[in-house]
Amino acid sequence: MNITINRERLAQTFVTLCELSSPSRKEQNVALYLKDTFSSLGADFIVEDDSAVHTGSECGNLIIRINGTTDSAPVFFACHMDTVQPGSGVEVKRSGDIFTSRGDTILGGDDKSGIAPLIELITLLKENDTTHRTIELIFTTCEEVGLLGAKAFDYSPLKARFGYALDSNGIDKVIIGAPAANRMRIDVHGTASHAGINPEEGVSAFLVAAKALTKLKFGRIDEESTANIGIMKGGVATNIIPEHLMLRGEVRSHSMDKLAAFTKEIETTFKEAAAGWPVEDESKRPSVDLRVEADYPAMRLSEDDPVIKTVLSAGEKLGREISLVIAGGGSDANIYNGYGLSTAIIATGMDKVHTTDERLDLNDMVSLTELLFTISTE
Repeated sequence: MNITINRERLAQTFVTLCELSSPSRKEQNVALYLKDTFSSLGADFIVEDDSAVHTGSECGNLIIRINGTTDSAPVFFACHMDTVQPGSGVEVKRSGDIFTSRGDTILGGDDKSGIAPLIELITLLKENDTTHRTIELIFTTCEEVGLLGAKAFDYSPLKARFGYALDSNGIDKVIIGAPAANRMRIDVHGTASHAGINPEEGVSAFLVAAKALTKLKFGRIDEESTANIGIMKGGVATNIIPEHLMLRGEVRSHSMDKLAAFTKEIETTFKEAAAGWPVEDESKRPSVDLRVEADYPAMRLSEDDPVIKTVLSAGEKLGREISLVIAGGGSDANIYNGYGLSTAIIATGMDKVHTTDERLDLNDMVSLTELLFTISTE
C-alpha cells in the first residue's frame, strides 16, 4: 500500500522531541509527551513500569500497544528516551532538510530520530484507517548509562516475540549481530611513602598497574574482540608514592569463550604483576582486587529468522536494498535478545551522535517511516 508521509508533521515532531530535555535519569518530560500523544491517537494499552526504583530515573519504561486488525504476528519497535550530555536546553536549527543543534548541545537524534517516525507511523495508520498487525512500542530509560532501563524492564505484558530497536547511524541498514561485554573494575593497592625522603619504603600502585598493562593487548584483539581501559583514578600528591589506583575497563567479543578468556587474562596478568613485585617486607606486598560485571549478552540473528525475513521483505516491497551488518557496540537490543525476544537494530539516519556536531536529514526519517509502515502492514 502506498502512503504519503507528512514530512512537515514528522519534522515538527522531531524538533519538539529534541527540545524536550531528557538526559539519562531525567526522561520524564519525554515520557509524559509520549503518554499524551499515544493516548490521543487511541492506543489500546499504555503502561509505565516500576523500573525507576532500580535505575534512579524520574520515570519508568513505557509499553504502548496498538491492537492489530490482521492475523500477522505482532511486532514491537523500541527506542530509548534518554540522551547523553550536553543534552539540556537543546535548541534545534533547521537548514532545509538538515537538523542540527545551536552548537553547544547535542541534537538528540540518538534516539529521537527513532521516536518521531514511530509517532508518524501510528498517526498515519489511524488517519488512513489502515489495516495492520498488532504493534507494541517500547520506550526505555537510561540506555546511555548502561542499558539500565532495558535491564530492569518488565517484559511480561509484551505479546510480540520479535521486533526492532531503532538506534543506529546510517539508513537502510539492519544490525543482526553485536558483541557481549564485560565491565571490570580493577583496584591496585601498594604502599604510600614520601617520594623524596624515603621512596624505598613505598610500593607504587601505578607502577604495578603499568607492569600489567604493558603485558596486555588492548584495542582490537582479534576480528571478534576488543578491550579497553577507559578510566584511571589514583594518587594524592606528587611527593607521595601512590598507594591506590582504580581502573575501569571493558572487554567485548562476539564469542562468549573469547570474552571469558580475555577477561581472565586481564585478571591473571594484574594479579601476577602484584605477586611478582620485588619487596623485602612481605607486609608491603601489593595486591589487586578485580570485579567483573556481565554488561550485556551477545546478539546474532540469521537471515532465516522471522525478524530478518520481515524487514528484508519490507525493503524489497519498497525497492530498497537492506544491508545486514555485524556491529561492535551494545544496545538495548542485546538485552531484548537475551530475554528471548528476537530483535534486530534498524538504522535511523542519526549522524555524528554524542557530539555537538550531530545532524539528521529529514529524508532519512521519512525513509525510516516508510519502512516501519511497510513492516506494520505486511
